[in-house]
Amino acid sequence: MKRISVRKLIGVIVFSCCLVSTAATGAEAGDSETPVPGMVTMVDVGAKKCIPCKMMAPILEELEKEYQDKAAIVFVDVWENPDAGAKYGIKLIPTQIFYNAEGKEVLRHEGFLDKATIINELQKLGVK
Repeated sequence: MKRISVRKLIGVIVFSCCLVSTAATGAEAGDSETPVPGMVTMVDVGAKKCIPCKMMAPILEELEKEYQDKAAIVFVDVWENPDAGAKYGIKLIPTQIFYNAEGKEVLRHEGFLDKATIINELQKLGVK
């Protein structure tokens, strides 16, 4: 019985670490405009110290190189930019938001997202 309550406690702690507490403000996060005007954009909202976010970091770096000048791959750290949680309506991290070239949000995913799935979503938006 004691073992089950420890597991539950660990689960709650891990879940709590992934939640983002946000305050509703109108402030912009980061220096860059997102979505990038006229370009398919994927914004990954996370934190450099979040474990699933760390797992995604090399994937985002690869995609940024592979899709340079074809699509914008943007990482926003909510711990460094606390207003980003409110700006993007984030409930947990990581969250990936896909925008078409007109700047309309077309897909939102919460949690780790693998490279193949990201590429598939970019291709659906016309990125080659």
